[in-house]
Amino acid sequence: MTSVTTDPAQDPRMSGASKPPSLFDGGLQGFLRRKEVRAVLYQILAVTVLFAAFAWMGNNVVINLKALGKDFSYEFLGQASNYDINQRPIEYDSQSTHGRAMLIGIINTGLVAFVGIIFASVIGLLVAIARLSPNWLLSRLAYAFTEFVRNVPVLLHILLVYGVVITVLPNQREGEEPFTLFDRVILSNRGLFIPKPEMHQGAGYLFIAFLAACALAYLWRRYAKVRQEQEGKTLPVLLPSLGLIILLPFLMWLTSPDSLTFSIPEQGRFNVKHGLRLLPEFFALTLALAIYTSAFIAEVIRAGILSVSKGQKEAAGALGFSRLYALRLIILPQALRVAIPPITNQYLNLTKNSSLAIAIGYQDIVGTIGGITLNQTGREMECMILVLLLYLSFSLFISFLMNIYNRSIALVER
Repeated sequence: MTSVTTDPAQDPRMSGASKPPSLFDGGLQGFLRRKEVRAVLYQILAVTVLFAAFAWMGNNVVINLKALGKDFSYEFLGQASNYDINQRPIEYDSQSTHGRAMLIGIINTGLVAFVGIIFASVIGLLVAIARLSPNWLLSRLAYAFTEFVRNVPVLLHILLVYGVVITVLPNQREGEEPFTLFDRVILSNRGLFIPKPEMHQGAGYLFIAFLAACALAYLWRRYAKVRQEQEGKTLPVLLPSLGLIILLPFLMWLTSPDSLTFSIPEQGRFNVKHGLRLLPEFFALTLALAIYTSAFIAEVIRAGILSVSKGQKEAAGALGFSRLYALRLIILPQALRVAIPPITNQYLNLTKNSSLAIAIGYQDIVGTIGGITLNQTGREMECMILVLLLYLSFSLFISFLMNIYNRSIALVER
């Protein structure tokens, strides 16, 4: 019996079986039925519809502006603003441009957001721990705080805190002496006056020293983590890092003290001269937003702590950890993995709620470019677009930083 060997390349049936399927098998109908093809087509269709909607809205805006005898331009940002701003972290007067006024509004908004987020986080953490405390009175007080704060509109909090701040601080118009600290800090109902840093030639080296100190602190943290993983030795991180960040720029300043000087506030007959002024409106707004947001953060952290397995707490107790030590090293690191995403939402809410500053006369983004500049120039479309883009930028920046931190503490599966 003779065996016949068939060459796969010469057998049409076998060559057809080994040929990979083509996207165009089955014609146009078969091509459109493929899942990966439909996914791409749906995305193309969605992007087309989106851009078409934007084009329609843009064209509609141009037509309406033309009907009103207006054009679309941002040339007004280079014109004189002709109005004053009560809190000026940088040099500004009524002859400065609308663009510089907008920059001051951005700085004022960023200042409220930065300080408010720090205070809201600290207060929220303390309230969450108090809420879970075995002390009945402390737990009930924390519960009453969260329920009261969360169920009162944030605008009422701002107005209430502003009224309290203005009432408590010394009134210089009535001859009351302001609070002073080491003759360098002055506090009254006109604001907080602190030494104002002034940069001169050579200040760039201080900034470079600060960046170098931050880099060294980061490398030290990485080194301490590697030592702990390899040898089980725990090295201090916080104090050495703070020492580097403070000491290195200070040593650089000692080599050139004229590169950075401070304008010291001085109490005059009717007002305070020099220094950096922070308005009572700033304190009221920041404190009110911090208190309001801290109630939500407290509930988020409390839920995160409760999500940690009870066995983790029992294991910490069995190893001799105190409640505070176990909370700091075992419970909170695991709770934050759950709590960071909703806490990020609260940070975004605090930043956006700062737009209510206009209610107490604090000039932020809404008060400057979205308020006085809009009314003076009549460029409502341009100003509103800027306001929207600025708040969007703040939100995206905060989300970006929090996502980096969230990834750094996430569990990595092997």
